[in-house]
Amino acid sequence: MGEGIIEATITRWLKNEGEMISVDDSIVEVATDKVDTEIPSPVEGKLIRRLFSEGDVVAVDTVIAILEVEGTSAEPQTSEISPELVVEKEVKQEEFIPEEAVEEKAEEKFETINFVSPLVKNIARIENISMHDLNSIQGSGAGGRVTKVDIEAFLSGPKTTLKNVPSVVASVSNPEVSKVSEVKKEDGDTVVPMSRIRKLIAEHMVSSVKTSAHVTSIIDVNMSKVVQWREKQKIEFLKNENEKLTYTHIFIELVAKALKDFPGINASVQGDSIVLKKNINIGVATVLPDGNLIVPVAKNVDQKSLLGIVKDVNSLVSRARQSQLLPDEIQGGTFTITNLGSFDTIIGTPIINQPQVAILAVGAIKKQVVVVESEMGDSIAIAPFMLMGLTYDHRVVDGAMGGLFLKRLKELLENYGE
Repeated sequence: MGEGIIEATITRWLKNEGEMISVDDSIVEVATDKVDTEIPSPVEGKLIRRLFSEGDVVAVDTVIAILEVEGTSAEPQTSEISPELVVEKEVKQEEFIPEEAVEEKAEEKFETINFVSPLVKNIARIENISMHDLNSIQGSGAGGRVTKVDIEAFLSGPKTTLKNVPSVVASVSNPEVSKVSEVKKEDGDTVVPMSRIRKLIAEHMVSSVKTSAHVTSIIDVNMSKVVQWREKQKIEFLKNENEKLTYTHIFIELVAKALKDFPGINASVQGDSIVLKKNINIGVATVLPDGNLIVPVAKNVDQKSLLGIVKDVNSLVSRARQSQLLPDEIQGGTFTITNLGSFDTIIGTPIINQPQVAILAVGAIKKQVVVVESEMGDSIAIAPFMLMGLTYDHRVVDGAMGGLFLKRLKELLENYGE
């Protein structure tokens, strides 16, 4: 599913149990953080079992369906498939789980940051274990999975299975947070439920603020040469290449050059180490027709010409707005640019797109009255100016590095085309 993706939501089954499937037939549609995609069948066979329902959130690398192919039995051995199948058998054998509790599983989502089995979720409901406590249990199963044994140990004695719970538990899916932030509704108020994407965006933004020490530095740039160059070239780009040339393309081109000079900003944090990224993959914040945000990633932009960047970014943005991006096209970013100028905003302080360590906000280009210094003395002129704001992770990027990066980018912009 791509780097950094740990779970996906099953949005729609495209094949029914008992249906024959050819190689590369789409079986199911799933949604990750910000993109929907169809999963093709790797083999030819018959779909004999769907292990999850539409709307279920499933961890990456979990078996979600079983296909019978030529030469295999219709009932695979338990050891050959996901632990979820063992869990389903355990649920059927547990006499103490009331029927209504099983029905509740389909009606109510019990969301956790640890991946737990349906059996554990049912036990948690029956025993009134809060999601906070369930997230705090140290799982002994594969990949830290919380098992029946773990939750029984939690119930039977001192909570020796507790571990330090990361602060990301306090997300929009946490019912305890909802109680704290509950708002009194007045007559005439309209309640609009968050969409799935909006919930995920909210979770990631809260998580990013709690992960990184955010600092923003701002610098102003005389955009005269960039504006003049683009005005001359944009018609030729459209006529000869059938591509629109925007300021964003120029920002990407120059940011890639500046990142070469300051590799500490093209990086990520891993524990107590800083990972300096070899590739320069720049994400471009894009507003979708429904108002939500997505960040498609232009890969290896430092190795491309301006024309190559224009074609690549225009294709990504166009397909993003048509919900046609592939999962890999929103993964692997090492730096992000958000252009606030399209909304006539002069500057902003964006939130870092984890696991990156910096994000650049560029504001609207506005004509200003400025003082021009020369050997003949000072004079007053009118010039197009723009503000740039670099938000960076102060754990690994100090003000000096952030300021020098902005200064280098300013120099590249003010001398563009020379």
